[in-house]
Amino acid sequence: MSIKVLNTVDRAYDVFIVPKFEGEVKLPECITGDTREYLTALLAKKEFTGKKGTHFKAEVVQNGKVSKIVYIGMGKTGELDKKGALNAYYKVFRRAKGEIIFIAKGVCAATVAESFLYSLYDFDTYKSEKCDQAKTLTLVTEESEAVIREVEAVVEGVNHTRQLVNEPANVIYPETLARYAVNVGKASGFEVDVYDEEYIEELKMHAFLAVAQASRKRPKLIVMRYFGAGKESSEVLGLVGKGLTYDTGGLCIKPPEGMKGMKDDMGGSATVIGVMSAIAKMGVKKNVIAVVAACENAIGGNAIRPGDIISSMKGISIEVDNTDAEGRLTLADAVYYAITKEKVTEVIDVATLTGAAVAALGQTTTAVVTNSPENYKKLEAASIASAERVWQMPNFPEYKDLFKSKVADLKNSGGRFAGCIVAAMFIEAFVEQVPWLHLDIAGSVIADSPRDYYVHGGTGEMVRTLYTYIKNN
Repeated sequence: MSIKVLNTVDRAYDVFIVPKFEGEVKLPECITGDTREYLTALLAKKEFTGKKGTHFKAEVVQNGKVSKIVYIGMGKTGELDKKGALNAYYKVFRRAKGEIIFIAKGVCAATVAESFLYSLYDFDTYKSEKCDQAKTLTLVTEESEAVIREVEAVVEGVNHTRQLVNEPANVIYPETLARYAVNVGKASGFEVDVYDEEYIEELKMHAFLAVAQASRKRPKLIVMRYFGAGKESSEVLGLVGKGLTYDTGGLCIKPPEGMKGMKDDMGGSATVIGVMSAIAKMGVKKNVIAVVAACENAIGGNAIRPGDIISSMKGISIEVDNTDAEGRLTLADAVYYAITKEKVTEVIDVATLTGAAVAALGQTTTAVVTNSPENYKKLEAASIASAERVWQMPNFPEYKDLFKSKVADLKNSGGRFAGCIVAAMFIEAFVEQVPWLHLDIAGSVIADSPRDYYVHGGTGEMVRTLYTYIKNN
């Protein structure tokens, strides 16, 4: 493990980090002897107040070893929330090298550990020169080591998601996405079944197959099962992740700028794989089944066309109004499969579904549509505890008029109005009245440039929130 937990300082380290709140005059008791005297005088001389967003650095010799001392300004007691604390610690950890010791008494050690683990991540898989993030952390805290191990498991799930989102589409496609899920299942402790096109056809998942039909990369139905509460339990949470490993837009082809980020259109599937990893590693006492309908939306002579009428696993007919509104077609079949075949009693679907969600909420917030206000409150509480942002969008019945078809039961696009809401409510038509939450992560799935405690690329957002939601409810 990269994080060690102690109750006191045991020796000299390369970097010594201490959080300081405004008004604090005493050093932590674990700083003793000449070092304590030196730092007390230095702090008084430099008048470091602990103001939020500030740092104070010095060097001190401990047992013949030169150590860097970094004080982090925490602001007034109770002023800094979890997100602010993560940012403050991350900035210091990102620059620090070698053996680091953090005096976490008086602050949340789990948040310290989380920020440290984020500081280790870089997507440098294809670079000749790798980022040097070789470092270890020792936490001086009275919190239990089990808390830190949970953080490690959850961040490992986050990093699975980030890695999958960051990989290019020539590396991650339906077959390799399925292989990745199988490997994570073996390592974490959940079952994975991968079904090929013949079985998908037997299930009559025609909406899913219609999206997949033009690609040389054939579709896969990936089903992950974890029975933490025992198979005798009747309560099963269904996670459904959008698995478009690349989206050209189909015959309604995207412009070049619109295609650049489409390798991340499987961010929903990456998210549910990350969540499954975390809950299985921690042995959460819940039953969860995750479903991914993995495919590419490609261009070819047999691609679906605007105006085509297709069927679905539920038997609902769908007019294809826009081939670039493909994700909701795959999710419709995947959600219906989870409910009718896997017998889940609650569904959460996660998808990079609409540009409208990004236009409305930007890259920092996940849009949510639900038929269960009670479950949304639980999700919101989990998001606050995880320092991630969600926002509930309305689902008034009038919006259903936007995706009515004159020639089929539904059409897959409602035009330019209320795009995020209409896309979600299209999926709701396949939910069969079970409690349902739809998370549109089109904005929050990725950081276009470094921000907060994320480097450029996949963020892994909603893994922490969904893990907390499942664990606490």
